[in-house]
Amino acid sequence: MSIVENHVIQLLQKNIRLDKRKPDEFRKISIQYGISDKSAEGSARVKIGNTEVVAGVKFAIGTPFPDTPDEGALIANVELLPLSSPDFESGPPGIRSIEYARAVVDRGLRESEAIGLKKLCIKKGEKIWMVMIDVYSLNDAGNLSDAIGLCALAALKDAKFPKYDEKNDVIDYKERTKKGLELKYLPVSITVIKIGDKFLVDPTIEEENAMEARLSVTSVDDGRICAVQKGGYATLKPEDIDKMIEISIEKGKELRNLLK
Repeated sequence: MSIVENHVIQLLQKNIRLDKRKPDEFRKISIQYGISDKSAEGSARVKIGNTEVVAGVKFAIGTPFPDTPDEGALIANVELLPLSSPDFESGPPGIRSIEYARAVVDRGLRESEAIGLKKLCIKKGEKIWMVMIDVYSLNDAGNLSDAIGLCALAALKDAKFPKYDEKNDVIDYKERTKKGLELKYLPVSITVIKIGDKFLVDPTIEEENAMEARLSVTSVDDGRICAVQKGGYATLKPEDIDKMIEISIEKGKELRNLLK
C-alpha cells in the first residue's frame, strides 16, 4: 500500500475525505453540448472535477440483425486515451474500455429501453438507422465511469438526424434535420466505492486506488435499476449492496437534473 493510499484510509477513519468533500458529494460537474457539430450528429463534453471526457454520436444506414429485423442498432465504444492517464496505452480496447462501453453505456441504454429501437427501423428486414456512440477520455482524475455514462447521454440528447433521401438511399451529412432521438428515460450510472466501512461517491484517483470494492448502478427516472456492475477485490455483504444501491439511485436523480 502506498503512502497516499494509507493517508486516504487514515483520514476516512476520522470521517475526512482527502479533498474535504462529504461522502455523498460530487465534485463540480459541467456539461457542454454541441462541441463538434461538423464531425458528429451529436456531441458533448463532461467534466467532473478534473476528470474530463468527450462523446460523439453518428448515424448511419445499415442492415438489421437477423434476430431483430424490425429494430435499429445501438453501438457503444469507449477509448481510454494515453494522454488522459499513464495507465492507458494505445492499441485494441482493454478490459476497462470494454467494461465502460458494455456495462455502463450500452447496458444502461439497452436494458432501460431508453431508445425505442423499433422506431429506428426504416424497412423491416432491410434497412435501419444505426446509432454509434463514441466516448473518449481526456483526463482521468477519478470516476471515469460516471463521467462516461453522463457524457454519452448528453451527446445522445444533442443528436439530430441528418437528411436522408430514402428514394436514392443517400444521407446528406451536411444538412441536419430538427429531429432528435426520442429518449424515453435518462439512465444515469452512479459509482459508489467502499473503503473500510465508508461509502463514497465520485472517488478521486487516490480514493480509487485505496478502494476495496465498487458498485456502479444505473437507474432511470422512476428509480428502476437497469444495470449493476461490481468491481474491486473485496466481497460485499447484502447490507452493503443495499446501501450502495440506495446512494446510487438518490445521486442519480441529482445528475439527471443536470441533463434536463
